[in-house]
This record gives sequence, C-alpha cells and structure tokens, in this order.
Amino acid sequence: MKKHKMQFSYKRRKQGLLHFLKLKYCVLLCLGCFANFADATNQSVDNQFLNLSIEELMNVKVTTVSRTPQKLNEVASAIFVITQDDIRRSGATSIPDALRMAPGVQVERVGTDKWSIGIRGFNGIYANKLQVLMDGRSVYSPIFSGVLWEQQDTMMEDIERIEVIRGPAATSWGSNSVNGVINIITKKAADTQGTLFTAGGGSFEHGFIGARYGGTINQETPFRVYAKGFTRGHTQALSGENANDQWHSARGGFRIDHRRGIDQLTLQGDFFSNFNGSTLDYDARYLSRNNPTGEMRGHNEGGDIRFRWDRTFSERSSLMLQAYYDRTLSQIQPLGKFDAESFDIDMQYRFPLFDRHQLTWGANYRLYHNKVFDTNLYTFSPREQTNHVAGTFIRDDITLIPDRLLFTLGSRFEHNDFTGMEIQPNARLMWTPNHENSVWLAVSRAVRTPSRGENDGKIDITPFLPPAIGSALSGLPFPLSATLFGNHRYNSEKLIAYELGYRHQFSPQASIDIAGFINDYSQLRDVSFGALSLSTGLPLQLLQPVAINNHGSALTYGVEASADLKPKENWRLQASYSFLNIDFSSNNLLSRYDPSGKGAEKVAPQHQLSVRSNYDFSERLQLNLWMRYTSNIALYNIPSYVTMDAKLAYKPTKNTELFVVGQNLFSQNHRESVAEFLPIIPVYIPRGVYAGVQWRF
Repeated sequence: MKKHKMQFSYKRRKQGLLHFLKLKYCVLLCLGCFANFADATNQSVDNQFLNLSIEELMNVKVTTVSRTPQKLNEVASAIFVITQDDIRRSGATSIPDALRMAPGVQVERVGTDKWSIGIRGFNGIYANKLQVLMDGRSVYSPIFSGVLWEQQDTMMEDIERIEVIRGPAATSWGSNSVNGVINIITKKAADTQGTLFTAGGGSFEHGFIGARYGGTINQETPFRVYAKGFTRGHTQALSGENANDQWHSARGGFRIDHRRGIDQLTLQGDFFSNFNGSTLDYDARYLSRNNPTGEMRGHNEGGDIRFRWDRTFSERSSLMLQAYYDRTLSQIQPLGKFDAESFDIDMQYRFPLFDRHQLTWGANYRLYHNKVFDTNLYTFSPREQTNHVAGTFIRDDITLIPDRLLFTLGSRFEHNDFTGMEIQPNARLMWTPNHENSVWLAVSRAVRTPSRGENDGKIDITPFLPPAIGSALSGLPFPLSATLFGNHRYNSEKLIAYELGYRHQFSPQASIDIAGFINDYSQLRDVSFGALSLSTGLPLQLLQPVAINNHGSALTYGVEASADLKPKENWRLQASYSFLNIDFSSNNLLSRYDPSGKGAEKVAPQHQLSVRSNYDFSERLQLNLWMRYTSNIALYNIPSYVTMDAKLAYKPTKNTELFVVGQNLFSQNHRESVAEFLPIIPVYIPRGVYAGVQWRF
C-alpha cells in the first residue's frame, strides 16, 4: 500500500511537471504564430506616468469607492492607486508584492506561495475583514473567510491599476468590506493590441515566461489572449532545512470587448493550475503518520468567466449588469481538500434627480456551493453546503455647494444564511475650498459575516497551543488534544468607523495625502474553554474542547500619509508612512495567539515606511529603487527590518526591454510572518535576483 502511494505521488508530480512544460511550449508556439500577424508599430510602451505631472495624476479617475468614475482628488475616502507604471518599475512579480506600495496595507510573505495581507490590522493568511476584487469579481472565500492569494494572478503587464480603499466600503461592496477593499482592474482589450512576450529567471524566481496577443474580430470587437507560467524556489526554515514550498504555476485567459452605440459588452475568462507544497511544523507531524519528515505537496486549479454589459445614457446616467462564475479545487494533504464554486449577478443603475442629487442603486445575488473533505486537521458537518447572499443598496450624492461641498448618504441591505439581514449605512462629506485643498470625513458601519469554518467546522488546534499552555499542562498524566468547535449561533462581527482625511497640492509637481481613523469593533471572534475530559479509546488523551463566541471587542486608531514629488521631469519620488494601534478586549489566554483575536494587537506592524525613487537617465535607461521599513511583529518574535528592491531597465530598441531586478537586497534573508491555523514551519524570505527580457510587436 505504501509503495502504491509513493508511485501515485511520483506520478502526480511528473504529470504536474509535464503540464507546466507543455504550457511553456504552447506559449512559445503561440508567440511564433501571432508574431506573423502583429503590426510592429501599432503597440506603444505602457503608459509612462513619469511623463505626467502630479496634478494630472490626481485627476486620474477611480471607480471602486462609489462604483462610478470619480477624480482621485475628489474622493471622500482613503484611497491609493497603484498604476501599471508603478508595477512595472517596482519589479513586482505578484499582486501581493505590488500591494506593498499602498500605505496602511500590511503585506508579509509567509512562504513561497503564501502571504499575510490586511488593511488597518487583523492581517493574516485568512484575513477576514478585507474584500478583494478582480475587475469587480469578488475572490473572497466563504469557507475560511479570506483570500487565497496563490490563486489570484494575471499577466502583470495587463493590470491597468490597483485601487486600494482603506476603511469600510460595505455600502458599495457588501459584507466583509470591513477594513478595506482591493480592486485589481485589468486593461481593456483595445489597450493590449499586438504581441507581448516576456521571459527570464534568477535565484528565487527560477524561471518565468508569458505571452499575450491582442487583435480585432472587427472594428468594434477587440480581443486578447494570454498564457503565463513560472517556477519559484523554496524558502528556508528557521532550522536551516528546505521548507519544501517551491511553486510551479500555469495560467491562461482571454478578454473580448464589443462596443455598439451606447452599449459596451465584455466577456472575460481565466484558468490556472498550481503545484505547491510546504512542511509540517514539528508539533504537527502526527497529522501525517505515513510521512515523518512532514513534507507535503499539493495542487489547486480552477477558472472563472465573467460577462458585463454597460449602457451609457449620458454623462450622469448609466446601467450596468454583470454576472460571473468561478470554481476552484484545492488539495494539500493532510491539511486540506475542498471544491468551491460561486455564481454572482450584479446590477446597478445611476441617474440624476433634480439638479443636486445623483442617485445610484443596485441589487446583487450570490450563490456559494462548496464541499470540504475530512482531513486529520479539520472536519465539516455537513461536508457539502450551498449558501445564498442577496442584497440591495442605494446611495445619494448631494451637491450642497457646487464644486465645493458634496454630501453622500447611502446604505446596503443584505441577507445571508448565517445571520439574516444586515444593514450597513454610510455617510461622507467632501469639502473642496479651492483647487489645492480638500478635506473629507466619513462615518460608516460594516459587518463581517461568519465563515463555514466558524459555523460548521471542527479543527484540531493542538499544534497551535501556545507554549504557556503547554508548560502549564506538562505535568498532566496524559497528552492533551484540543479541538475548536464551530458555533451555529456565531454572529456577525461589527464595526463603526470614523475617518478624516486631507489632501493638499503644493504645486503641479508635489502633493500630500493624509488620513486618520478610529475603528470601534464589537462582537469580534473570541474563544472559551469547555470542560476537560478523558478519551474513551486508546491511546488515552485529555480532551479540551474550545468554543467560538462573539465576546471580543477592539478599538483601533491610526494615521496614514503619502507624498508625491517630482524634483525634475525625469525623476519622481514617492513616500508613505503608516501608524497603527490596536487595543483588543479578551480574557482568554488562547485568544492572545489568534491574529483575528487579541493577538491582533501584536500581529500587525505598528510602523511602516516606504520610499520609492524612479529615475530616467534617458528614454532608454531607467533606475528604480524602493526601500521599505517594517517594525517588529511581537506575536511571532519577528524583529523589525529594512530592505530594498531595485530594478535597472534598458531598451536597446523601441520594442525590446532588458531588465535586472534585485529583491530584499539588504540581507541574505529575513522573517516576515507566520501562517495562522496552518501548522507549517516558519521560514526566512530570501534575497533574490532575476533578469529578463520583454518584447512588444
């Protein structure tokens, strides 16, 4: 039997490698075919934002806050935009790495394919107060409440911008948009015409390859197709051993846009396949009895398809209808195996009322269906379940003084299967006394609905018991087994947020953006111990039940600032700073080690600083530097660190770019975070250097 399992594991690995190599050859073949049809002069380099003044950048329109286009400097919310030029110059090879540019966003790498990401605290690999969208499509997982970042990817060159809202946005995007919303917006098909090919590799980024072709079916119907793949190396455990978390990924997709009169239609789809792994922590290797080394290899795959219809009646009136379906299958034994799918339909109508009112209302329905298979770590009862979420929202933008004072009032009314009806109102005021200054304030209510794990799950938390509890129980005659039980009466977590912001433009070449907040949380996740008992079977164990409840509360406050400066036409400097303080109320010892419980006080860095310098020596040569400081993370005994990324890019010809990138340059390796509720070994994040080439035809 053991031999059969080893043969099966070898076969799966071999199939995965063959699958990955086939994708590479397909990309090269597609490139060769498409190059014959591409026009070498019809594709310009990505938007060169360095050529724009700071004033012009502040007039870039964003859509995530109100779900309608607004100028960045007129938004009554803490928002930061990461442009395509920012991504290209940073050398970031993943969306999480690009998110480090935004103030108030905590991004820590847990392993090669895992990240701990949050906004304004409560960050973790299952950060449950953050809504993430891909072109308006929610990728928030209701099984464990969070985002599986290893599954969220696309061609980095196809991202138009990433809009990061810090603070509640539940009126626009519904439950779980508590601490913020991240919306990754890709380019229209018309903006990706021609052929793009990129390839490279290095020390940690072992190899990557990608190709995209954009063409037209007819004059009104542009399209694009893309494929990409990469392999990334393993990290190193604190003990010095190989963490066995090397990552192989393959992905492809398409987009078709069609415009006819006042209608715009979009059909978009993606598919992916990942092969990844990790190593069980020493205290959890009993979960994998047939593999004493704790090494694990896993696989996840999936796809999505999205359809959107926009009808524009006038500059102030429009209709939008969007529907999407996605499905993912994930397995890494003995930790987890699940099959999840969702369907969503969303409608929005915007129209003016009288002279001073701009109304927007909409409705949304979402269906989640998932099947969670039993493992040695957790079980769900029932295994398979379908949940529904339905809601409607309305918002009124009221012009109190034209071009000076705007008041926004709105609310969402949403029903879910776990807690019933949730009402999430929002009020915002925007004052623009002149062109150089703007002040805004907001009061919002948002909720985070329970996950299936919190409602139906049973999790073995013995590997996560803190040393203090282990020491206290070391004198007991039998080993301890602790189990966390879900609670069908678990309620939504609630937030009342108070925000204040100020923007000032010193000149067309300099600006600053400051935001402060106070967040008052209630009914947060906490835990309580049940009665200790002795098991009836052999071997004898002491059984410690742990129950989830809503007894936690927290008060957080902080400030975030970002500055933009162009000392010269060919030089741009960007800096950001974030301060965060969290006070969590809980009397349970175990909650101190839960990053969504009292452990939140010590899991998010209190101070973060980022400084970026983008310098163009000429049209052909660019040097981009990015320095970051992160203060210590006391929960995991991780010291503060300073690191730097650098990218040197050279264009020998108009359509060719050569580049070399260094990441985490200041030290050989450093620690960033630890996976909560996954008993895997903590690792060092290594220094990396890679080089590559990009062609456009």
